[in-house]
Amino acid sequence: MSTNADQNVRPDYDEVLQKIADYVLHGQIENQAAWHTARHCLIDTLGCGLLALRFPECTKHLGPLVADTVVPCGARVPGTSFRLDPVKAAWDIGCIVRWLDYNDTWLAAEWGHPSDNLGGILAVADHLSQKRVANGQAPLTMRAVLEAMVMAHEIQGVLALENSFNRVGLDHVVLVKVASTAVTAKLMGAGREQVLSALSHAWADGQALRTYRHAPNAGSRKSWAAGDATSRAVRLADIAMRGEMGIPGVLTAPQWGFYDVSFNKTNKDQKLKPKEQQRFSLPREFGSYVMENVLFKISFPAEFHAQTAAEAAVTLHPQVRDRLDEIDRVVITTHQSAIRIISKQGKLANAADRDHCLQYMTAVPLIFGELTADQYEDGFHASHPLIDQLREKMEVIEDERYTREYLEPDKRSIANAIQVFFQDGSSTDKVAVEYPLGHRRRREEGIPQLEAKFRRNLGTRFPPQRCNEIDAVCSDQATLEAMPVHEFVELFVI
Repeated sequence: MSTNADQNVRPDYDEVLQKIADYVLHGQIENQAAWHTARHCLIDTLGCGLLALRFPECTKHLGPLVADTVVPCGARVPGTSFRLDPVKAAWDIGCIVRWLDYNDTWLAAEWGHPSDNLGGILAVADHLSQKRVANGQAPLTMRAVLEAMVMAHEIQGVLALENSFNRVGLDHVVLVKVASTAVTAKLMGAGREQVLSALSHAWADGQALRTYRHAPNAGSRKSWAAGDATSRAVRLADIAMRGEMGIPGVLTAPQWGFYDVSFNKTNKDQKLKPKEQQRFSLPREFGSYVMENVLFKISFPAEFHAQTAAEAAVTLHPQVRDRLDEIDRVVITTHQSAIRIISKQGKLANAADRDHCLQYMTAVPLIFGELTADQYEDGFHASHPLIDQLREKMEVIEDERYTREYLEPDKRSIANAIQVFFQDGSSTDKVAVEYPLGHRRRREEGIPQLEAKFRRNLGTRFPPQRCNEIDAVCSDQATLEAMPVHEFVELFVI
């Protein structure tokens, strides 16, 4: 007796793949706010990468796999002298961008950092722009990079709105790989069949597990996982450009497709009927919604669910700094996602473990009035035992309104509140921050500080004259959009 699974009738490409391909090939970015936000996203992302180059644990991963390799028209890694093939350059750029957990964020049913896609986008665009000039053709301009960023943000973010990969144990970098595959294939000149083929192979890959983001295995892989994903995307796009056949039913094939193998194991919030196939929800058409509403990390290099907690803790610092030994308990009121992802008790093993710990990211600014990348390092942690002593006095509770408004499309708050209670029965006020500085609701307040953050990060790598030259280009939308990609990247070469 035959089953549907053994019928050898090749299907059309899955609808989700077709929607992504058609958007990438034919979509028009009409909202000017999206273009301007993409420019700010570009400078912030590159600045985060430059800052990460201060950390040897990051830089040890960079450079060619074979020393002294020379790559004609090789893609450059900003802040370094490396000129690499686009696949390894994408890995390196993605690694430095994500290392400090300081680039942009998108929060929904799934989380992630859409600017992680810049690794593949910039590597491919730089290589192609140089190659075009070498062949006597017009170079790619930075407008193409900004367009690819908007589209990658949109693909990753819309897929994340109602589809929870973390609940089935998969890491959000699967969405980086899918989004980067689509936009880098387009940059390479792919037609519809090639984009579809590349996308199908992105879903057919074995996907990364989230275990390296959570206790007891949290570690530095979470800082290079997105680089790995965007790099793999470049490789898959190249494979498709060479004429590799696609896998049309990669998502929906009974038993062997992504849905049945990786997505339908369980979704704890939904009761599935036997053999019912849960499929992706796409609650809105692809446009530029995600870039327009993306969350910037402006104040703190910290996992985004803790941004408002750190801000509240900084506010409370003057009230507690002289009474740290009198603290009885600290109550953190938060939302369900923060509790599930970053609430941790016990020993923290490394910097990556600490920047995914809500209590650590609250304790440090309560004590010191700030939270910087250096304050996650082993030496700092070992020198200040008071941090862990304060963590032991923390209680984390959920506010159901915070949880609800976290998912409401017109709000998407990321709220936390902090209150400190002392041994004599007194307490501080309960300080609540519902929208972080990088939220769209605080754009007017946040953008000047975002630009200042970029200038500070430039100064960690370049002399003042180069910093001013880069800042002048990046501060003007029209100038940036018209600039050839390879000339832009050249500004960032050491």
